[in-house]
Amino acid sequence: MTALPVSPDTPALAEPDAVPVTTRDGARFELLLLAPASSPRHVLYWLPALGVPAKHYLPLATALAADGVAVVLHEWRGIGSSDRRAGRRCDWGYRELLEVDLPAGLAAARSRWPQAVFHIGGHSLGGQVSCLYAALHPTAFAGIVLVASGAPYWRRFRRGAAIGSAYVLAPWLARLVLSSSRPPDRFRRQRSTRRHCRLGGAAVAVDVMPRRDMAVDFEQRLSELQQPVMALRLRDDWFGPSASLEWLLGKMPRSAHEVGVIEPADLAGHPADHFTWMKTPAEIAARIAHWVDRRNTAFATPDPHSS
Repeated sequence: MTALPVSPDTPALAEPDAVPVTTRDGARFELLLLAPASSPRHVLYWLPALGVPAKHYLPLATALAADGVAVVLHEWRGIGSSDRRAGRRCDWGYRELLEVDLPAGLAAARSRWPQAVFHIGGHSLGGQVSCLYAALHPTAFAGIVLVASGAPYWRRFRRGAAIGSAYVLAPWLARLVLSSSRPPDRFRRQRSTRRHCRLGGAAVAVDVMPRRDMAVDFEQRLSELQQPVMALRLRDDWFGPSASLEWLLGKMPRSAHEVGVIEPADLAGHPADHFTWMKTPAEIAARIAHWVDRRNTAFATPDPHSS
């Protein structure tokens, strides 16, 4: 993804604290941390959209820090500050993201603010993975924040039949290019995501991760999750329509859901679509900060090792 320019409507970006992280399998990446002037009571651990480096969320983190919420920007394996790049000799999947990278990043973040209450959230795929990680660690977070997120089940999209047909044809195209140019990790994740889009399994759960990767019943785990969820949908976001978000939230029936819609007027007149909001995130940050502040501040600080 190309860099998103910072809008004149966005305050000057604060300088983040880059914290190096090394995982148990030797992978390295940096967390970007931004905090308010005083010691934060609340921390939002943020997962980017697929293929988007963490640094592109600095406008959001800057605005949240100004509203009193510390932010930790996670870096996906394979992009940005990560030392890994997918190739024929370097492969990974959702198991490494959920069982290796996220625990390492969260441990580093909790060591910085051991007394703070942590929330987890993300944009697009990052929001879906946030739900999965919270389902694996149901006592670790006070809540989940979703922006422009949902489940990629083809029946939940406009022109869904065309999308479904594309997923049927995708394996044949992938086989044609795999031998020459497609890194195995990208093929593996696209193949897994394709299965989920076609079958509509637990929101980025069983059908987004190959069953051989993780022997976890995510449908059951998500159905038991009780942490509250705040979801912000972009009005003109065809990547994240309301039906897709409803499908994802429906996997978590015991969680209290608060859903809001962001319109161009909330973004200084810019389009309310899947990515443009990142240039003018002040309203989104304000809504997140307000929601986080209303959460139960008596939420027990979890054991750092529980993540």
